[in-house]
Amino acid sequence: MKNLKRKHIALLCVIFPMFGITGARAQEEVKINLPKAIEIALSENPTIRIADLEIERQAYVRKETVGNLLPNITGTGSYSYNLKNPVMFMPEGVFGPGSGGPMRMGFNNSFTGGLSLSLPLFMPTIYKTLQLNEEEMRNAVESARASKVTLVNQVKKNYYSILLGESSLEVIKKNIEYAQVVVDNTRNSFEQGVVSEYDLITAEVQLSNLRPTLIQTENSIRISRLMLNMLLSLPLDTRLALEETLYDYTSYINGNPRYAIDLTDNPDLNLLDIQTNILQKQLEIQRSQRIPSLSAVLDYQVLTQSNDLRIGHYDWKGTALTGLQLNVPIFAGFTRNNREKQIRNSIAQLRVQRDYLEENVDVEAQTALSNITRAREQMDANQAALGQAQKGYRIARARYDTGTGTIVELNSAQMALLQADLNYSQSIYDYMSAQADFDQVLGRER
Repeated sequence: MKNLKRKHIALLCVIFPMFGITGARAQEEVKINLPKAIEIALSENPTIRIADLEIERQAYVRKETVGNLLPNITGTGSYSYNLKNPVMFMPEGVFGPGSGGPMRMGFNNSFTGGLSLSLPLFMPTIYKTLQLNEEEMRNAVESARASKVTLVNQVKKNYYSILLGESSLEVIKKNIEYAQVVVDNTRNSFEQGVVSEYDLITAEVQLSNLRPTLIQTENSIRISRLMLNMLLSLPLDTRLALEETLYDYTSYINGNPRYAIDLTDNPDLNLLDIQTNILQKQLEIQRSQRIPSLSAVLDYQVLTQSNDLRIGHYDWKGTALTGLQLNVPIFAGFTRNNREKQIRNSIAQLRVQRDYLEENVDVEAQTALSNITRAREQMDANQAALGQAQKGYRIARARYDTGTGTIVELNSAQMALLQADLNYSQSIYDYMSAQADFDQVLGRER
């Protein structure tokens, strides 16, 4: 774990040189792409670190179970002071006439020391518990993988949201520039008496209508950036400069093959299968408690008694024994039967839940695949519409500049161009977002 942590620190030092900045100085922009973002999230996000710690904990749980098969050595010691010595009742005349009856025996001080050793020879419950530990480790590993799959999906979608926002922002700013030029030209023409005041007001309204959209888009980008920084466990004021644009994914989309649905690696289904196996192992543990267990025992004791505390002069005597200890379960008040029935009931519930979940996951995969196909078709249609809108805007602008077109035609053409450009960007985002959801359903970690 220490080596892994050092690698993470070295990675961050390479990727984020701005960490050397101190005080209130603003942080520099850090260039990053999607693979780097995923790599950092998988190494630094607290969710993944918690999942890794759970795997480590399960390793200790297994070692604890293995320890139950090793010898158990216990040392004991005791001291007692007899306020009144113990009494032993003897038959009358046992030692001759006048003997017998109650007799006090022993000394004031009593010391005892001992050493006990127990070695399991046949422990069916522990053997089954080891099998349970293996399933619990598989559950921890699969849970960690599920966390990674979910995290990668979140990173991808926030990354794509930033790209969509920046693409939309660029389009809006470009249209604001177009609208500003139209306003300036219309104002000049109005002052010269070439166009009416209505045309000037219409052009200014068109420009004003674009500014709220600009503000809304900038706010959306800001929120997406905060979310991405949080997912990457970076300071929220870290400025990430994305090396890609949304349009860079068009070549990927155009070359992407058809998809096949394979739910083998779906983490939710796998976790339910593992949890069913865990319950099966718990059922086997309950059954194993009906089987006798066998242990070897060794016990050694030393003891002495005296009326004084001159320990160095005591006469210590030792006793030792060894043997086998057999534990045969006979009756436990039907508790084992009821526990087994509870576990069987839980297994039946998980099986019903698994069947239902498989249907839901299949629907999710079909939906994501349908969204991919739909986004691909919309992308082609929006690309064609964008080309037509660009051509229409050029014609409307030329007509307006030459006085043969109206400001209404020009505004309509500009809005059509803006909407077509935004629609094209949105279709690329929809495709990549649906792709991310499809990857999550299939359990892909990258």
